[in-house]
Amino acid sequence: MSRSNWKTPFIDKSLLTNFSKKKKKKITWSRRSTIYPVCVGLKLSIHNGKNMVNRKIKPEMVGHKLGEFVPTRKSIKK
Repeated sequence: MSRSNWKTPFIDKSLLTNFSKKKKKKITWSRRSTIYPVCVGLKLSIHNGKNMVNRKIKPEMVGHKLGEFVPTRKSIKK
C-alpha cells in the first residue's frame, strides 16, 4: 500500500539537514524515508536493526524507501 497522492513523500527532518551539511559519512536510522532525486550519488549508512550498512544511492532507487535496500534478516544457506 503506497502513501496517498495528496500527501508529499515522507523524509525525516534529520536526513534533510544531513543533505545540506558537507559530511563524508551520513548515518541514518530512518528506514521509512523516501529517496529523493537530490540524494542520488550520496553514500549513506542505514541501520538494519543491529548494525549500519553502507549503501550508495543510485537513480533507480528514487521513489523507494531506504529500508527496501537494507536487509534485516540473514539468509540461511543450506
